[in-house]
Amino acid sequence: MTDQSTRPKQLILNLFEMNCVGHITHGLWRLPGNQRREYTDIAYWTELARLAERGGFDAVFLADVLGTYDVYGDSPAPALLEGIQAPANDPMLVVPVMAAVTEHLGFGITASTSYEPPFAFARRMSTLDHLTNGRVGWNVVTSYLPAAARNFGLDAEIPKEERYARAAEYLEVVYKLWEGSWEDDAVVADPTADGLAPGSGVYTDPAKVHAIDHVGRFYRVAGPHLSEPSPQRTPVLFLATASPTGVEQAARNAEVVFTGGSAVRRVAEATRAAAVEAGRAADDVSFIVQAGVITAETDAEVAEKLALYRSFASEQGALVHRSVPFDAPSHPRDRTVREALAAEGRLDHPGAAALPLDITVGQLVDSVDEAWGGAFFVAGTPMVVADEIERWLDEEGIDGINLRQYHSFDTLRDFVELVVPELRRRGRVREAYVPGETLRERLTGGGPRLPVSHPAATHRRG
Repeated sequence: MTDQSTRPKQLILNLFEMNCVGHITHGLWRLPGNQRREYTDIAYWTELARLAERGGFDAVFLADVLGTYDVYGDSPAPALLEGIQAPANDPMLVVPVMAAVTEHLGFGITASTSYEPPFAFARRMSTLDHLTNGRVGWNVVTSYLPAAARNFGLDAEIPKEERYARAAEYLEVVYKLWEGSWEDDAVVADPTADGLAPGSGVYTDPAKVHAIDHVGRFYRVAGPHLSEPSPQRTPVLFLATASPTGVEQAARNAEVVFTGGSAVRRVAEATRAAAVEAGRAADDVSFIVQAGVITAETDAEVAEKLALYRSFASEQGALVHRSVPFDAPSHPRDRTVREALAAEGRLDHPGAAALPLDITVGQLVDSVDEAWGGAFFVAGTPMVVADEIERWLDEEGIDGINLRQYHSFDTLRDFVELVVPELRRRGRVREAYVPGETLRERLTGGGPRLPVSHPAATHRRG
């Protein structure tokens, strides 16, 4: 038997996707042969899912937004012109399509705690957990776009502190629904048992189904939950964060934290320490980053592919996506961001507070698009890519990646056909899935349900 302590750390391998034409590699939907324009076609999602499963991917991680990016240019027009996450369709509705053509691939679904009632959301996630045999996760977000707030009847974005307070209560409500409303043996499913009349059959024992009667600051939910217990009950919990408030919430709730850039080690150390303080184990939380990989069989092919992809990249698209509140390309590159904002009379713009004011405009423009560099980008042959991924795992301390797509489906196909075999030779990607394994079992090495140390477990009955 292989000694677990000497086995190389295996890579959590997710494909980063979104139900839209332009996700995070702005402008590249125009690449020859790119199928991103077919995102409205079921065949796009079935082909993607089959290919990801062939490569041993853990999950397709689906991003989402609830409004347009309308800070740059004070209008949604730039985002619409270039397809910057608009148009965008619902991420949940493509999951059954992909699940139907796969047996093992998981699905991480981004959904916000700020605008939708928790009761309806909890039922939809339970439904997906049933239909996928326990292969779903939830990327918990609070939504940050001002346009999203206006789409749900608010005049402005909910303040950050309130968004996180709402999220904390939202999680409490769904934990009560998923974990506490139905006891494990509530479903009897005995067609011959005595029910309302002798021998009329009993599907559910009513004594083992409970209202939650939640009354809080933001939500009043009576219950009971409408779905019977699903394989995981609570979906795998992803949280995307790098902020101190987010770290605190992730430490209490997350099983996988999606973070990135130079903050990775800081976020990981802070989250693990806070998890221990909250009564969990430090290794109860894993950390994944967005990663860019461009590969081919030779250095010349890599250089050619990289040059082609970069030639289609949109500088303005990155500024739109980052909600930069001024016309950066119109300013000299050596002007500071503070000076540029002042020149446009926008120093007091709400979006200015999120910008590094003392760097130059050129530095800002070069940094907003993470697709072409940074700590988790590599362009090279499969050996070079595998070396770098191993370095990320062993030296940067990450546990996995969300693979950014430059070209659908060439990016995924290149990774599956060229990089995965090399990672498998090195013991970093599994040779095969475990039949019947839930997403939680695969990612955590534990059982299909949250461990007793998780706060959701306090709501269990029976």
